Amino acid sequence: MIFDKEQINELRAEIEREWLENIAPFWFRHAPDEERGGFRGFVSSDLRYDERAEKGIILNSRILWTFARAFEIYGDRDHRRMADRAFHYIDEKFFDNENGGVFWAVDHLGAPSDTKKRPYSQAFALYALSQYFAASGENKSFERAFELFETLETHCRDTRFDGYLETFERNWTLAEDLRLSEVDADEKKSMNTHLHVLEAYASLFRVSGDETVRARLRALIGIFLEKIIHPSGDFLQMFFDEDWTPKSRVASLGHDIEASWLLCEAAEVLGDAPLLKRVRKAALKMALAVRAKGLAADGSLLYEMENDSVLDAKRDWWVQAEAVVGLTNAFELSGDEDLLAAAFDVWDFIKAKVIDRRFGEWFWTIDDKGFPASDKPKISGWKCPYHNGRMCFEMRERLKKLSERG
Repeated sequence: MIFDKEQINELRAEIEREWLENIAPFWFRHAPDEERGGFRGFVSSDLRYDERAEKGIILNSRILWTFARAFEIYGDRDHRRMADRAFHYIDEKFFDNENGGVFWAVDHLGAPSDTKKRPYSQAFALYALSQYFAASGENKSFERAFELFETLETHCRDTRFDGYLETFERNWTLAEDLRLSEVDADEKKSMNTHLHVLEAYASLFRVSGDETVRARLRALIGIFLEKIIHPSGDFLQMFFDEDWTPKSRVASLGHDIEASWLLCEAAEVLGDAPLLKRVRKAALKMALAVRAKGLAADGSLLYEMENDSVLDAKRDWWVQAEAVVGLTNAFELSGDEDLLAAAFDVWDFIKAKVIDRRFGEWFWTIDDKGFPASDKPKISGWKCPYHNGRMCFEMRERLKKLSERG
């Protein structure tokens, strides 16, 4: 093997230190809103706080998932305290106890400010709540997670063509503007929403063993294999109309590599050997396409492509984090050591360019000249500890197994 046991253990320790000594301390220090509860909605790249910023369910759910998972691994009070804070704030402020589901955002005081209901946000809250239950045994989080599963199935699922429609008003009528964010297409269905419903259902099935959840998770895997992965097998199609007609040919490389390992995880949870074999084949093909087309000379993963041409060459933090895990997973599937070398190259790029050695945490994005974008925040509705934190947790376990294998 091109990497010996000592190198594997050194990398594992290095990545674990990144969580324990950089990422986690940043969030302990700068995220909690001690005056109003929950967490700050915005912290700039140079650590200026906006105490009146909205507090989004995506940020709060990702904090909950990340620190609940960290507590499950390390069992310490600091991680537990962050997870508890996130759970109680979500439970008290984000749930719409009249109409069901969670709001998209609350204001700095905790009052609903954006009452849109999106399957994407319901799924992230479900994902976080089921992980918090796994780590803490808190029964209310399990009840809330199942409540969101039933909400998704009752209000968001397309019973004619299957899948989940993109955006609803507070009372669950379909919204006129369906976009998840300002950079997304105004279409009925998206890859991104389905990817995160998939990971949420896999997490819920892991802690519940519920047969209805199993059936929906299996159906989601089928949707990916039959509808969302492009017929070439190389990438995920991003947007669709109601009957799954594709509406985009853009490949989001970060999502492709992220999905390649999340699909494997979901199929593993089901324990269906024929389905797992099929998923692993599809996942490896996507990962190989990402390696062939999306990796830059500096080791990083580019952002978007269309018809094999680069559309966007920026290097977002989350894309690099998912590349490390996805390429390692592809190595585990194939034994191709060049894939593991590629994962290590991405990590070297992260160390050299993405980690903020001055203010802590990671820069949001690095431009094609290798410079960080100073106007992008460290904490916001979308900037969170979930991708880079999860990378640290995943690599801790995967590299340990690789080292033990010798």
